Amino acid sequence: MGTRLYVGNLSYETTGDELKELFSASGEVVSSDVVMDRQTGRSKGFAFVEMGSEEAAKAAISAQHDVELNGRKLNVNEAKPREERSGSGPRNFGGGYGGKRF
Repeated sequence: MGTRLYVGNLSYETTGDELKELFSASGEVVSSDVVMDRQTGRSKGFAFVEMGSEEAAKAAISAQHDVELNGRKLNVNEAKPREERSGSGPRNFGGGYGGKRF
């Protein structure tokens, strides 16, 4: 399994193919996924790039961090594991105190 990188500060026009091409200079790119907003279909301004090896990932961080792409300087670092979200817990929907209002 490769090493996953977080790529932030993306221009909204940047595509996964552009990132794949850019990062392939550092080694094998397994996948390149720009995160999109479900409602608008527009980029959220960040992506995840999976490199084929840890060495390629380190080389990509060194080579691509602060590099300008489509008018924006990229922020590249190793992605943190996704935290599990629990479905339970208190929910605050706002509103009043639930009783009669006087």
